[in-house]
Amino acid sequence: MPSPKTFTKIADHFRERILSGELEPGAKLPTNREIAGQWQAAAATVSRALQALQVENFIRTTPRGTYVADDPRWTLSARDRLARVQRVKSFLAEGETSRVTAAELIIPPLYVAEIFDLEAGDQVVRREWLAGRGKTRTVFAVTWYPAPFAALVPDLLNTAPGRNHGLSARVLEATGRTITHARDDMHARPADAREASALGLPVGSPILAGAHRWSDAEGIIEYGEWCLPPRFTIGYEYQP
Repeated sequence: MPSPKTFTKIADHFRERILSGELEPGAKLPTNREIAGQWQAAAATVSRALQALQVENFIRTTPRGTYVADDPRWTLSARDRLARVQRVKSFLAEGETSRVTAAELIIPPLYVAEIFDLEAGDQVVRREWLAGRGKTRTVFAVTWYPAPFAALVPDLLNTAPGRNHGLSARVLEATGRTITHARDDMHARPADAREASALGLPVGSPILAGAHRWSDAEGIIEYGEWCLPPRFTIGYEYQP
């Protein structure tokens, strides 16, 4: 596997400092020129790294500089996240069902292409789905997989009822891959128009939004983005 690109290393460096609390909300980051000098990187590379952090809502950019976002963030230890992923538990709680609203091979947005380390024009599998209990919508999510997985797991492109349950486990079994690294990021923010429509909320309603990355030595296995409506809780159960 090729070594991580410089923009990924830069993004990971600042992300870890933010999550650890070393860089607190409101802290100012070095200028793009200073970061470029420290990492011996091109200005465009630094910009790509900071754009990735901004998409994940870790930072905000103003005419006066780049700052750590004010939203507080909490994270489990790497060991706890990995234990959760290795159990490959369903995202759905008891009594919930899911409905896949889109499943397709597409050329992804730039930030997703960078997460999967794709070349220009490469495709990925994109699955968009909703979960709920009765008439209540509890999760709106989009999950992404490497395009070759579609041939090994045809259900990745299947929108039929019941095909979403346990899909991550089927992907691991069919590909022979094993998750060795996992990352979860979560933050509270207002719902945009698309999220609000999916969850049946007014635009701007508070939601808990998150993203996860599951990978091994070969690269990303699954990347997902999801959001929960107000008054819902996501919890972790893990061994000490």
